[in-house]
Amino acid sequence: MLGPRRRTAVVVVALVLASAQGASAADLWTETGQSLTSVNYWQGITFDASARTFLIDGPATGLWRTTANLTRLAGKSAGIPSSVKSAEGWNHLGDLSFDATDGGRLIVPLECYYPSASDPNTCKTGGLGVVDPITLAWRYYVKLDPTEISKAMWAEVSPDGNWVWTSTGTDLLAYSARDVSAANAGPAGTPLTARKRVAGVLRASSVSGAAFWGDRLYLAYDRGSYIQVLSYPVDPATGDVGTAWRLEIQRTKSSSLYETEGLAFADALGGVLHWQVQPKTPFYSRIIHFAPAG
Repeated sequence: MLGPRRRTAVVVVALVLASAQGASAADLWTETGQSLTSVNYWQGITFDASARTFLIDGPATGLWRTTANLTRLAGKSAGIPSSVKSAEGWNHLGDLSFDATDGGRLIVPLECYYPSASDPNTCKTGGLGVVDPITLAWRYYVKLDPTEISKAMWAEVSPDGNWVWTSTGTDLLAYSARDVSAANAGPAGTPLTARKRVAGVLRASSVSGAAFWGDRLYLAYDRGSYIQVLSYPVDPATGDVGTAWRLEIQRTKSSSLYETEGLAFADALGGVLHWQVQPKTPFYSRIIHFAPAG
């Protein structure tokens, strides 16, 4: 973890680099700063507003809890139990989500990712793990119907707590949050089927993270030579996601702005929207902070 003085110095350098790269004219958000922090804070981020703590994962299976200023409070380098890895093959966590219902729980998406294999998704199944948001202790997991989804790269709980959203291909899927329960826990539990599906709504299949803010669902994408954040309208009565997307932020890829990961909304670190955009060479993790433009 970088100290306060070191982080301040690195942030100044990062801001100079970002300014040189330039922001898209279409941006609806103003960049307010960047945090270069532990390389462990790599692939997903969410925020518990009641405790004012960030919950972060990476690399691979690590789980971490920090203050709103990214000071570490707790951590596990191996967040997926070995018994779960042996039973299901999952060895990778995606962008996670804090669920305030049931006294609070952390929902973590599960997948197989073995980059040396000809097909890195060796198990062709996905799941949702449930973790204690304070101790980071594993509670249980549920499997997702493999005929609908072959891996879970991100999960986001709707603001009303009724749905857990993720994606497969260019489709959005929503599972009932009530179905994500110990009664359906694996390995014996019946895999969950999606209760909602918005077919073909995504501009690409490469969604890396998501977060709700107000009545919109924000998604981070890798688009090849550039990365972007789009948002989609959400019906507050039904929780249905609309198809009319809006471009929020776009950046050209570079050696230092290379791999998009998680998104989170929090009044912290001088911003409101926080986007993990990692360098090509993983010596540190980068979280970029934004406030609404204008």
